[in-house]
Amino acid sequence: MTDVNAIDPNVPPSGAGCVECDAVGGWWFHLRRCASCGHVGCCDSSPAQHATAHYKATGHPVVRSFEPGEEWFWDYSRDELYEAGPELTPPAHHPANQPAPGPAGRVPADWARALHQ
Repeated sequence: MTDVNAIDPNVPPSGAGCVECDAVGGWWFHLRRCASCGHVGCCDSSPAQHATAHYKATGHPVVRSFEPGEEWFWDYSRDELYEAGPELTPPAHHPANQPAPGPAGRVPADWARALHQ
C-alpha cells in the first residue's frame, strides 16, 4: 500500500455527508473519506468534486470509499487503487439509510445529467 504516514486510522470521519455540499445545500453522487484527517467529500463524478479539491488544498493523498460495502482506498498522488487497507475509526460508511445520490430531499430529478464522466 501507499505511504503509511498518509493514513491516520484513529481519526473519525467529519460527518455523514460531504462537508462542503452540506454547508451550501448541495448534493453528491458518492462519498470519499480522507484517510489523513477524516474529511468527507464528494467523489469526482459528483457535481462539485470536493474530495479531489480537499487533496489539492491539503496534500492529503489517500481517500477511502465512504459507501456501504466498499473498502477500497485511492491514492491521488500515485493514481493508484488499493482493494483494502488498514481499518479506520468507525463509522466506515455513511448511514445505510442515506441514498446515493444523496442526501434525500436535495438531489434534483435530472441528477444524472450533472454527473462528471
